[in-house]
Amino acid sequence: MEPPLPISLEQALYLIRSTLLTLNDANRSGNYTVLHDLAAPDFQAQNSAADLGENFSDLRRRNFDLYGAALLAPQFTETPALDQNGLLRLVGYFPTKPQQIKFDLVFQVVGGQWRLIAIAVATPEAAQTAAQ
Repeated sequence: MEPPLPISLEQALYLIRSTLLTLNDANRSGNYTVLHDLAAPDFQAQNSAADLGENFSDLRRRNFDLYGAALLAPQFTETPALDQNGLLRLVGYFPTKPQQIKFDLVFQVVGGQWRLIAIAVATPEAAQTAAQ
């Protein structure tokens, strides 16, 4: 029997979508203040809004749209789990084409709410399916 998930799938979906859509808005506007302000204090201390703009400059330069996160169901590549420090890690991808949206997000409980403490987003080419 598998251990219970640390949060519901609905909560996980909300955290993933809200984070990626906030990042998408930041990329479109060039303003990373909201993403910065919604994150955990440790994340804020390590990353200024300007740092975030630099970190995601490639996505912004390519005008890569993350709105696929709002429309498709994510595929988890690791089961959502808490680490020994109580941090929640959500890892997977959205099967968008021609490029996928891969995410690796870590959240920390602050004031009773899950808040972002680490983020990695990549956009690899989607796997080609063989023609039947």
